[in-house]
Amino acid sequence: MKKVPITSLRAGQSFSEPVYIEGNNLLVPAGIPIRKKDIDRLKNWGIETVFTNGDAIREIPEPGMHTTRQEEKSDEAARLKKQTKILSLAAVQENRSTYRGYIDLIERLDAVLSNIASGISVETRSIDAISGRLLQLIREQRDQIIGFILGGEVSGHFYAKSSVNTAILSTLIAMELKIPNHKILQITTGALLHDVGMLKLPPDIVEKRGGLSDAELQRIQAHPLYAYKTICKELLYQEEVGVIALQHHERWDGDGYPRRLAGEAIELGARIVSVADAFEAMVSKKPYRNSMMGYQAMKNLLSDNSRRFDPDVLKAFIKTMGIYPIGSIVLLNNGAVARVTEVHGNTPLRPKIRILIDEFGKAYGQDEGEMVDLLTEKSLFIARAIDPKEETAIA
Repeated sequence: MKKVPITSLRAGQSFSEPVYIEGNNLLVPAGIPIRKKDIDRLKNWGIETVFTNGDAIREIPEPGMHTTRQEEKSDEAARLKKQTKILSLAAVQENRSTYRGYIDLIERLDAVLSNIASGISVETRSIDAISGRLLQLIREQRDQIIGFILGGEVSGHFYAKSSVNTAILSTLIAMELKIPNHKILQITTGALLHDVGMLKLPPDIVEKRGGLSDAELQRIQAHPLYAYKTICKELLYQEEVGVIALQHHERWDGDGYPRRLAGEAIELGARIVSVADAFEAMVSKKPYRNSMMGYQAMKNLLSDNSRRFDPDVLKAFIKTMGIYPIGSIVLLNNGAVARVTEVHGNTPLRPKIRILIDEFGKAYGQDEGEMVDLLTEKSLFIARAIDPKEETAIA
């Protein structure tokens, strides 16, 4: 590696290869500008030389030109985005078999939904096989499966991905509520099919970015009825499965649709899917808006105040997922960045985490970062959740 004297570094300069302080201690990834505070930090540490295999690829700013706070925020966000992207992919590699199983569920359900949309006959045993495999994966690899909801890189298969994620979350809530196994299977299947009625609607209404007309809104609000008919009349599933889809947009306060049911008049399975579907919708990117990070989605659910959701179902969901859901990227009070790997149901603010970038700026790959249980490490706590996709993530 080439030695680069600290005295030759300038704010705004970047290199074609990563720059290291020493060994594997990363200063900046390839193509990411060095900030003035990076240089100042090196000087304070008494470090005189950094190392790289690359060459400078960005013009050094003219003398007297200073990096602004906004530029520093942008640089830090780009750095974090790059690092967490790499580390997220590494996590997927680490759990390749489980991730392949997750993708397989999405692809198999996508094939089923495509056949339904095209009017091709579907055998329920193909759907039952997906439900059974999903339950197996949750029981065997619970935390990894949850992590894929926030961290999985899945393109396309919009309805299938959304439905599989909703089914995973619904199943976890049902397990937390200690619902009998045969009922859990019904809820899993109902969650997989809860939005099948959307396939009956014109894409220009479903994907419309602006406000809906009264007629378009009526058609959207009819999709639970279409789903019920498909599930019970075409696929010949039990009433209990169809009712989950029929009622998943009813509200606890009675202001939902299609029948304005309230409270316990709404079937428990539908109340469960309602919470899971709402969370999944918030954290998944849609044609008309960006995704929301898991922590913000949780805050939104917590502010419901018994309007939309059954409070007991919501409480079970929070115990299952934590305030910082598995897969969330968080900033610790010591400046380190970590990914949530496991939650404690009774202490949702103190999950288990894996360090991605430590307090000294060293980035870790795959499973190299230290595992820390915040329940026992009392000196550490989560300062806030961060979204590496947004330039404003770093305050």
